[in-house]
Amino acid sequence: MRRREFVAGVAALVAVNRPSRTYAQQVARRPRIGILIYSTPEQDPNTQAFIEGLRQLGYTDGQNVTIEYHFAQARPERLPGLAAALVVSKPDVIFALGGDVTPHVAKATQTIPIIYAISPDPVLLGLAASLAKPGGNSTGVTLLSDQLAAKRLEIFKEAAPRLSRVGIVRDPSHADNEMPVAQRAAQSLKLELQPVEIRDPADIDRALGAAKQANVDGLYVVSSRQTTTNVQRIVGYASRERLPLVGGWGGWVQAGGLMSYGPNVPDMVRQASTYVDKVLKGAKPGDLPIQQPTRFELLVNQKTARALGLNIPDSFLLRAEKVIE
Repeated sequence: MRRREFVAGVAALVAVNRPSRTYAQQVARRPRIGILIYSTPEQDPNTQAFIEGLRQLGYTDGQNVTIEYHFAQARPERLPGLAAALVVSKPDVIFALGGDVTPHVAKATQTIPIIYAISPDPVLLGLAASLAKPGGNSTGVTLLSDQLAAKRLEIFKEAAPRLSRVGIVRDPSHADNEMPVAQRAAQSLKLELQPVEIRDPADIDRALGAAKQANVDGLYVVSSRQTTTNVQRIVGYASRERLPLVGGWGGWVQAGGLMSYGPNVPDMVRQASTYVDKVLKGAKPGDLPIQQPTRFELLVNQKTARALGLNIPDSFLLRAEKVIE
C-alpha cells in the first residue's frame, strides 16, 4: 500500500470514530427549565415544592439541569413581558405556576412545552381541549375537582349546623366551577349562598361590608390569587364578626379560619414535576392528561371553634388530617 493511501485511510478511520464537535456539545448540554411565578421563589412555597419534586426525580440545578427563574414580584403587569423574555431564552420546557401566570406563557409560545400547576379549570381558561386530551403544547395539574365544592359545603354545614346564609367569597374573573356546584349543593343542604365578589384588594372592605349587611352567618372562600394573597384580611374580618370560615386548603386554617377541605397543594405541585420529567424524556404535553386531585385533606382549627362557641364532635375531628388546638 502506498504511504499516501495509508495515511488517508487512517485519517478517515479516526474521523469516523471521533465524535463531532456538535455531538459532543449535545452530550454535554444540560436541559434547561424556565420557571415563571407571580411573586418570588422565596415568597412562594409552591416553587420549592416543585424543585423538591425535581430533586426526587434526580434533577439537580447546576449539575444535570439548568433552572432559570422569572418572577413578577407580585406585579401582574410584568407577566406578559416576563413570559415573552422567557420564551426568547428558548428553554427545553417551561413551568408556569398559577392560573394568572399560565395564560401569558401560553400566549407567548405555541411550540415550547409548558407544564403548569393552577387552581382554575384549564379548559375554561382555554389552555386545553379537555382534561383527558389537552392537545397543543401544554398540560399539568389543576386543583379543581367537580365534587369538591359540594363536599366542602356539606362538611362546613356539618361542623356548623346553624348555618343558613353563607357568603361565598370569590374573584368572578377566576375561571372555576365552584359557584354553580356550590349552588346546587346549597339547595339540598337548605343553605342560601350570598355572592361576595373581590376583583382586587380595593374591593375587600366593600365586599365584606356588603356581606355583613346581607346577614351572612358563615364564609366559604374560593381560592384564587385575590383571596389567598389577602388571607389575613379575610380571616381577620371573619374573626371580628365571629363568622365560621371554610377555605380550600391549610393556609386558611393556619391563619385562623375554622376549617379547610381540599387537596394537598405541595403534593399536587410536585406531581407537575413528573410531567416535566416526561417531557424532557420526549413526551408531548398534549398527549398527557391533566391531573386532578384524588385525595383531599380536612383541617380544623379547634381554637377558632371554641371562640365561635362551636362544639365539634370527636367523630368529626377524627376524620381531620390535622387539628389545631
